[in-house]
Amino acid sequence: MARYRQIHIEFWQDGFVLDLTPEEKYFYLYLMTNSKTTQCGIYELPKRIIQTETGYNGETVEKLLQRFIEYRKIDYCESTREIMLLNWIKFNWINSVKVLSLIDKELKNVKNHDFIKTFISLCKEYEYSIDTLSILQEHNFEVQNNKPSNNNGSIRYSYGMDSLSIDLGEEREIERELEVEEEREEERELIPFVEIINYLNDASGKNYRSSTKKTKNLIKARWNEGFAFDDFKKVIDIKISEWKYDQNMSKYIRPETLFGNKFEGYLNQNTKIIDEYDNLF
Repeated sequence: MARYRQIHIEFWQDGFVLDLTPEEKYFYLYLMTNSKTTQCGIYELPKRIIQTETGYNGETVEKLLQRFIEYRKIDYCESTREIMLLNWIKFNWINSVKVLSLIDKELKNVKNHDFIKTFISLCKEYEYSIDTLSILQEHNFEVQNNKPSNNNGSIRYSYGMDSLSIDLGEEREIERELEVEEEREEERELIPFVEIINYLNDASGKNYRSSTKKTKNLIKARWNEGFAFDDFKKVIDIKISEWKYDQNMSKYIRPETLFGNKFEGYLNQNTKIIDEYDNLF
């Protein structure tokens, strides 16, 4: 979820917005900028949350939702408590692999299948590339290429009245959030980063961090090659027994050396036990 949303300065000159009441303008801004918004424009928004965040009572929230449904700006599903901003992707589409991947993940969490069908239909209408969205294959929808209703005489600005003017900074933020999510998924994989580094620290008396990106990449690379936890332990044991008491080599007891491209060679070398007195004679 992005930490900020930017509204285009010409939003206030749009014919549709000019005709809204102050109450409606505030509500429309809320729908486009609240903390639940997503990159796909479909998100869960319970009415009680709207009441709490806007200060409107239940009756006013019901009234405003119904108005914007009639304006064809939103759809709202009572059973799933999800809202869809119908013009969102038209004016806020970012054609980036990472952002498309983020949208894919968001769509997998959408409960209302009619909203997904509408989303796919709109992507086809606007000729957006959606080949990377696996959600399409998962649901195997048959989508009509029906166009939604127009803006009821609204002034046609080049940016679109529902634009949030997503700039490069926000695009980078979205991509960074996706990278963070990928890192979390990495943690959820069965790669024992913490256990491996703890074993190294206990054996070497050092204090390396399991969260360091370079260290994690090295461990993951070896793990993806088919090596297991016991292999990491064996390499650590072999090289510590060989290098720990060698003043020239002890500095190489570190993740980038142990878990690098020579990992398999270390694993298959003959073990030589060295104690602290071997180098004295």
